Amino acid sequence: MPALGALRLSGMRWLIHGESEAWGNPWLSVRRLDVEQPDGKRFDYHAVRLRHVAAAVVVDADDKVLLMWRHRFLTDRWGWELPMGLIEVGETAAEAAAREVEEETGWRVGELEELVYSEPAAGIMDSEHHVFLATAAVWVGEPTELNESDRIEWIPLSDVPGMIARREIVSGITLVGLQQALLQGRTR
Repeated sequence: MPALGALRLSGMRWLIHGESEAWGNPWLSVRRLDVEQPDGKRFDYHAVRLRHVAAAVVVDADDKVLLMWRHRFLTDRWGWELPMGLIEVGETAAEAAAREVEEETGWRVGELEELVYSEPAAGIMDSEHHVFLATAAVWVGEPTELNESDRIEWIPLSDVPGMIARREIVSGITLVGLQQALLQGRTR
């Protein structure tokens, strides 16, 4: 007889019988799904299909992390964030992370190592978030994305826990990436 956990895992799968777009643009699609719960009940469910996102934790030899001070108009909040953006068609997550760092900060990263993968709102959104670690970067010029941040700074990684506590860092992908880097002690 299978363990109770195995029964629950196999018996708790929701099924999608149909799906259509309610609204969309090149970045996201609001979807109407005909779903069936494990108990057999069917109903309309709404979800967002968002293109996948890549970010990079860039740490220098002095254990300082490259962060951007940004205003997010939707929440009307300022906060420190990692360089990040949508993964373009035909681009790997690592290529997107490297491109975003350079476009948004003017720094070109060296080798990237996968740091953490997350699905931030899997119950309503299917976006994958990939965060990479870079331990080398060179300045190549001013950022080409001019509307991304108010300022760009190298901040001591040791300051990050206090910044999180003060809600100076609230972006989910930034929190996950920085906390994973700190947890693993993977900086230099």
